Amino acid sequence: MAAIRTHSLPAQGSLWRTQELLDLGVGKRSIAALVAAGTLIRLRQGCYIRGSVWMKQSPRVRNLQLIHAHAHGTRTTSSGGARYTHTSGARLRGLYLWNVDNRIHLTQRTRPSGDCHGRDVVCHTADVAEADRAIVSGLPTTTLERTAVDCGLLLPYRQALILVDHALRLGADKTTLGAAAAGLDGRRGIRNLRRVLAAADPSSESPGETLTRDLIARLRIPAPEPQVEVMTRRGRYRMDFAWKQRKVALEFDGKNKYFDYRPTDQVLFEERQREKALTEDGWTVIRIEWKDLFREQEFRNRLLQALGD
Repeated sequence: MAAIRTHSLPAQGSLWRTQELLDLGVGKRSIAALVAAGTLIRLRQGCYIRGSVWMKQSPRVRNLQLIHAHAHGTRTTSSGGARYTHTSGARLRGLYLWNVDNRIHLTQRTRPSGDCHGRDVVCHTADVAEADRAIVSGLPTTTLERTAVDCGLLLPYRQALILVDHALRLGADKTTLGAAAAGLDGRRGIRNLRRVLAAADPSSESPGETLTRDLIARLRIPAPEPQVEVMTRRGRYRMDFAWKQRKVALEFDGKNKYFDYRPTDQVLFEERQREKALTEDGWTVIRIEWKDLFREQEFRNRLLQALGD
């Protein structure tokens, strides 16, 4: 059989259902050959994406693409009865998710029969009130506050805290979140949600900062101030955390993992120059990475030594 050429795919678009490809003249044998060649990627039964598009996407974007593939491939939401909720709603809104699987969460009024949505789909049965409904990127989901509440009930404490911190930073109303939690007595996960809401802080700019703040609290080290700005001879410098009276700063160096951002050599050079100016003014700067958050005793010792305790 002659090889299937890449341009057998339509020039426009990147996501297709099987029937769409058939209607465009790409037969079943051609689809199979294109998948074998990597020109097409099968995201789920009945839905494909252009291989060159998939390969360029970051893990965060790929997880988001899987939701769109589900909607496009199954058309389960066409009747308006199902909504993408919980961590899927969080992904649609760009909320930070740490150490969370890529299963798709759907909420609908009635329980579906069998595996009609697929094994990678978690179906929740609930009636989403009109006030809690929203459309994001063309897909039915829930409001920012309802999404945060659902995730706070579902996820373990630290994962939920990261997400709720970010939701607050994006404008979620904490009073609304508290009122929602107050009406959920007896629900599974409600204690976790209320603990998260009590500790949540919109000042954290990344999952690493949230975990750092939580670790400091768990180790019973005096709480620092977040996002502290000071003037140096090289201009204004903002620190992730600072104990101003003791002139100790704590910087988390893992932001690029969540911002799809890699600092240039020039940015790194300027950062080090500002840090040098801080030390000249008597500051002690502690830099930590992801691995340091899981070496708790070592982290505690470094910090207490710098604080003079």
